[in-house]
Amino acid sequence: MPVGRLFLIPTTLGSDNPLEVLPAYNVEVLKNISTFIVEDEKTARRFIKKIWREAIIDNMQFLLLNEHTKPEDTVHFLDKCTHEDIGLMSEAGVPCIADPGNIIVNMAHAKGIEVVPLVGPSSIIMALMASGLNGQNFAFNGYLPIEKPARAKALKHLENRSASENQTQCFIEAPYRNNQLVADMLQCLSPATKLCIACDISLPSQFIKMQTIDQWRKKVPDLHKRPAIFLISK
Repeated sequence: MPVGRLFLIPTTLGSDNPLEVLPAYNVEVLKNISTFIVEDEKTARRFIKKIWREAIIDNMQFLLLNEHTKPEDTVHFLDKCTHEDIGLMSEAGVPCIADPGNIIVNMAHAKGIEVVPLVGPSSIIMALMASGLNGQNFAFNGYLPIEKPARAKALKHLENRSASENQTQCFIEAPYRNNQLVADMLQCLSPATKLCIACDISLPSQFIKMQTIDQWRKKVPDLHKRPAIFLISK
């Protein structure tokens, strides 16, 4: 049986001080790991150095898991778990939530490797917490279609689903397309539908506000290139 564990290591949601949003225990875990599965090596190195200044980064191994990684490239990612712990790190927030890390976690379970999730910030969960919308029944839908007709259809579908199932619908967009998504929501959704916009979560510029579509139409925020979560409820 493997003796090493797979630790799911959260990172921050921006350039804030990691120790303001991450437990000290996470640092202690990180100090005992030398192999990390990451989306971007440069970002991972910067995060580790920020959370543990004495770290000797050049002694660490970074295995890349992103949209360019082929399935056959991951076959040996967990080999070291026969004798040591390995860390899986998201680019921002918690691993495996709106993140490709679940592939590695599935492998770990198949190999009998213990999976240990660590506490950290999840923009999706934090947005839901602060929205005032139904947190008992919700769905995260990832990215909506880019094309305007398909996006309008998807928005109406989510609005109807929210009404029929009493379910909060959450979704995201590439930050540079946020303003267009908001414009489409204000055009397509019913005036009484509730919309929560949560952006820059946990950062000094944090903005979280819930209003009806009709109220949002009176003053539209500029969300260009600001990481945001959108939640609607009919």
